Amino acid sequence: MSSVKSNKPAAGHHDYVDWFRQSSPYINSHRGKTFVLMLPGAALDCGNFANIVYDIALLNSLGVKLVLVHGARPQIEARLKNAGTASQFYRHLRITDQPSMQHVAEAVGATRTGIEAALSTGLPNSPMHGAYIRLVSGNFVTAKPVGVLGGVDLQHTGEVRRIDSDAIHRALDGNAVVLLSPIGYSPTGEVFNLSYADVATQVAIALQADKLIAFNSQGGVRDERGKLARELTLRQCAELLRDSDGDAQQTLQACQQACEGGVTRAQVIGYSEDGALIKELFTRDGSGTMVHRDSYEVVRRARIDDVGGIIELIAPLEARGVLVRRSRELLETEVDHFTVVEKDGMIVACAALYPYREKATGELACVVTHDKYRNSGRAAKLLTHIERQARRLKLQMLFTLTTQTAHWFLEQGFEPGDVAHLPDSRQSLYNYQRNSKIFIKRLSPPD
Repeated sequence: MSSVKSNKPAAGHHDYVDWFRQSSPYINSHRGKTFVLMLPGAALDCGNFANIVYDIALLNSLGVKLVLVHGARPQIEARLKNAGTASQFYRHLRITDQPSMQHVAEAVGATRTGIEAALSTGLPNSPMHGAYIRLVSGNFVTAKPVGVLGGVDLQHTGEVRRIDSDAIHRALDGNAVVLLSPIGYSPTGEVFNLSYADVATQVAIALQADKLIAFNSQGGVRDERGKLARELTLRQCAELLRDSDGDAQQTLQACQQACEGGVTRAQVIGYSEDGALIKELFTRDGSGTMVHRDSYEVVRRARIDDVGGIIELIAPLEARGVLVRRSRELLETEVDHFTVVEKDGMIVACAALYPYREKATGELACVVTHDKYRNSGRAAKLLTHIERQARRLKLQMLFTLTTQTAHWFLEQGFEPGDVAHLPDSRQSLYNYQRNSKIFIKRLSPPD
């Protein structure tokens, strides 16, 4: 065997370097932001919990302000079972009588202590080595009794009345991770058993957090066929809520309420998937489901600061000869003709419209979608916007020249044309060596 060490990088080396480079915009954008993590009690008994702890430590080291809200339902159930008793539920809420409240407090306290211990480890050769995380807990949550519902007195089951957001902000500004349990206190000294989802939601709203990240067993929100929903608007979230129950309903409801309360985005990820939190935050497509108030992806007219993104998008096709090369200078002068699809700060598709008053026609050019987002309907969405612009300009026909995407244009309602269909000024620029196919589409009058 040769003793000469190869300088050729391993196959996974480039993948790692590429991922790390692509994550840098997220590292910068997340620094100083406030994220509320909503972790159910079942996640604490999952074999992947240690990896979640490592990822929390990583986020803390990257300057992300974290509030961790944990649940304890299975731990409470186990404590009650050992005591030879059980709770009754009403509308998914535990009826917490005085004897049960003692067991609830013990279970929650033991759970919180376990989390604190996990976040305090720093063994050599472990991902936590060298990490020092300062944890802060306290009576940040003022509670009140839920009271009587449908004739049922829920006794020591409560709901959030107020969040001491100023105290939490001070702790976060000191680079501490704030750990909150599903326990609240009243001004009269009573202790209440709270829903961890209610605590997480109200904390996210009170802090006007940048994200609420809810962990669940499914790895996101899935439809009746088990297919993962990557994005949900608030309207879509409300529709799914009507057909869900149990933990799925609790998670969706928390996301919906948080977004309605001012949190920009809420995300649902799986607690059993190693690295789900990192993938969700540092890759463009994430690992779970995003619930958002506003459009996560927008179609808009291009601006001068989009030129770099457009160049990056079209450069591979220019290199293969699919598109005619455009210089940066040319793109800067023509950027007003472009429409782009922007997804989370990245230009993922573009198209341009060049109007010709001759024959009341417009040229559809430079229709490009990023490799990762092809066959997703974005090009068709762009075409709809371009056609709308053309009608506003009182154009009656679109034409396009292509060498490789003839079938797509036919599917979009274009018909084969020839050089005679082009405006005179465009005919003189036709490159017979490229031998591009010409397609035309008649436009209906504007509404």
